Amino acid sequence: MTDLEWLRLDRQAERLLALWNRPDSPGVALGIVRDGALVVHRQAGRASLELDVPIGEDTAFRIASVSKQFTCAAVLMLAAEGRLGLEDDLRDHLPAMPDFGHRITVAHLMHNTSGLRDMLELTRLGGMDLSVPARAEDLTDAILRQRTLNFAPGTRFLYSNTNFWLLGQIVEKLAGEKLSAFLNRRIFAPIGMTRTRLTESTAEIAPGLATGYLPREGGGFVRARHNYPLGGEGGLVSSVADLALWDRNLATGRVGGAELAAGLEEQASFPHGALNSYARGMQVQTYRGLRTVDHSGLWPGFKSHFLRVPARGVTVICLSNNGAADAYRLAHRMLDAVFEGDPGFHPVPALPERGALERLAGRYLDGESGLTVEFAINPAGEPTGTVNGLPFLLVPDAQGRLVAFRPGFDFAARPDGTGETVGIAAEGGPERVFHRAPASAVLPPDLPGRYVGEEAGATWTIAPEADGMAVRVAGPLANAGPWQVEPVGGDCLRVILPGIIAMTWLDVRALRDAAGAITALSVSAGRSRRVEFRRLGGRPGESAFD
Repeated sequence: MTDLEWLRLDRQAERLLALWNRPDSPGVALGIVRDGALVVHRQAGRASLELDVPIGEDTAFRIASVSKQFTCAAVLMLAAEGRLGLEDDLRDHLPAMPDFGHRITVAHLMHNTSGLRDMLELTRLGGMDLSVPARAEDLTDAILRQRTLNFAPGTRFLYSNTNFWLLGQIVEKLAGEKLSAFLNRRIFAPIGMTRTRLTESTAEIAPGLATGYLPREGGGFVRARHNYPLGGEGGLVSSVADLALWDRNLATGRVGGAELAAGLEEQASFPHGALNSYARGMQVQTYRGLRTVDHSGLWPGFKSHFLRVPARGVTVICLSNNGAADAYRLAHRMLDAVFEGDPGFHPVPALPERGALERLAGRYLDGESGLTVEFAINPAGEPTGTVNGLPFLLVPDAQGRLVAFRPGFDFAARPDGTGETVGIAAEGGPERVFHRAPASAVLPPDLPGRYVGEEAGATWTIAPEADGMAVRVAGPLANAGPWQVEPVGGDCLRVILPGIIAMTWLDVRALRDAAGAITALSVSAGRSRRVEFRRLGGRPGESAFD
């Protein structure tokens, strides 16, 4: 790369980071690796607002789910040594796991196709949030309470932190040491990743670690609260330079051999023949004609993205301690700067005309599952989708669909042009038709009552409060509520959950018996589907055991 090419990319990075180049803002660190060299390394903003410490070249960040590839690397290294097989039954290594009537393999965990529900969402159904203290055994208990799955293993893709929490436990059992010690001894130390470590507790001191911040309503920032234990799903602290060393190792095979990168990138097929985009702790996708291998991370006050284009020898690393930053989008904008104008880097397909996007805007419902999605146009004129309260940009693809520009999320919408129905393909499954939700909807009049969710370990009480209906939760670790209840249509409704990262919603469908009485609620979050809450006898205010 010529000096002028380096200067061009460095100035592009400086431009992208200008928004955070202030003394009163947490910020972002950005790196570009090209042909084995860290050619651009830029930072902006403060690692600590309280101490007025700027982000530097050695500043470390919580990289959250970017950790997953390291857990998978540990599993692949043990498999290469013959200490486990990727097709081993999960219960061969962790016999305390429930028998779901399906064989769940180590490979299913690595590919996010196990069907196991996300442990973080399960605790939320029981009234918890990432800001409330929890223990490792609390997360394990949430997993062990499950008796049903999101889907049959291997048939669908749905991101779940449970998979990588369990993989970390398998590594510890086989290696006879903590996952943190194994990763340091076998990967970090040999590669020279001195700023990288697994912190099992957010109270653990990590040298050079930035403080995570969230934007405060009305302006400014607050320190992000986070009190959950961490493991193979997202416990790593690292820096741009250390992740550049890891990227170099994937190219050279110094640790793990040449087969390590290939193993992490290996995809599996669904029964209907389509490839799962989620490989092993990495997602394999196509961006503007380039094959990319990437992963994002999200934790209160931190966002990260690790984006590789192996065939071109380019990697973009973006780490942030500002909860309002979009590391995923920043990394891709930097990739645009690297390749714009190069042969094989395709133009972005044109969006549908504005009128079509305006007709699409609104709320849509799949009455069979109770799942909902909302479409809108943001102030910049870009189409957006929102599922379970989490918004994302929509970008056009070559098939005329609108696909989610969001990591770890499989979503493609095919509007009918009238604004009445939209076909949605998600999670590696077939396209389903969602219908526009009725403009006026009311809650089922017989909804109030008490509902127990054995798999959530919680009891929900739904009753009128103020001007509407609300849920109050008695969970295994905390009580919560009131959570607002909104009608969607017929027996479908939403429950609105406040949270440290975002305000989200649960899609809920009332289940009825042959006589028409509500017997249960089927509750779906983004990564935990059809969790059943069985209706108990009595009216709100009466004992559930009367």
